[in-house]
Formats: sequence, structure tokens, C-alpha cells
Amino acid sequence: QVQLVESGGRLVQAGGSLRLSCAASGRTFSSYAMGWFRQAPGKEREFVAAVSRSGGDTYYADSVKGPSGKGPFTISRDNAKNTVYLQMNSLKPEDTAVYYCASAPFLTAAQANYDYWGQGTQVTVSS
Repeated sequence: QVQLVESGGRLVQAGGSLRLSCAASGRTFSSYAMGWFRQAPGKEREFVAAVSRSGGDTYYADSVKGPSGKGPFTISRDNAKNTVYLQMNSLKPEDTAVYYCASAPFLTAAQANYDYWGQGTQVTVSS
């Protein structure tokens, strides 16, 4: 049974930072790409970021990539710890959402390609 368990979400002030973690079990972690998605109140779930099996390639939604292509969000993984991370800097109230991690057989932004999902962790950014 595959399990993905997110943690790290909490209330934070605008401009602050958070690091979300997603611990995986039940399959060979390094065999799958991992992604983060989020769902804000009243909105559809959307792609945030994804990382390849080795961690060498990443892909971000434009909304979290920043004008220089770097940050304010950064996805990474530690295959020795079976964990994927999402470092979120310069948080804004519009980043408020439930954040989900998920696994996929390849690096992709399409939700339909993700086969296992966590239960989500709430991130609330106050203004």
C-alpha cells in the first residue's frame, strides 16, 4: 500500500517562508517522479511543482517560478529519506491552499498522470 504523508503546513505571515515535506512509503521512492499541487478555497486543484526521479530535473508552475525563473518556490527530494520537499519563500495570501504531494511514473504537470496522492496539508498566509 502506497502512502504519502504531507507535513509542515501552518499559519504564516505574508513574506514568510515554509518548508513542506512529504514522506513516502510502500514503493521504491526513487522510481517515481513527485509533484506538489494545491487547492485554494473555491478553486480547482492546480499544479505547483514537480521533480524527476533522480531530482536532477524540476518543473514549476509560472505562478511560483518568479521572474528570473528561480523561486520563490523550490522542490527537492531526498531519495535516501523517501521524502520530497517544497520550500516556499516570500509567501503571499494568494498562496493559501491545501497542498498535496503525489507520485507519477514520469516528470509531468498533468494531474491525470499522478497515481497516488497524500491527504494534504493546510497552508494559510495572513496579510
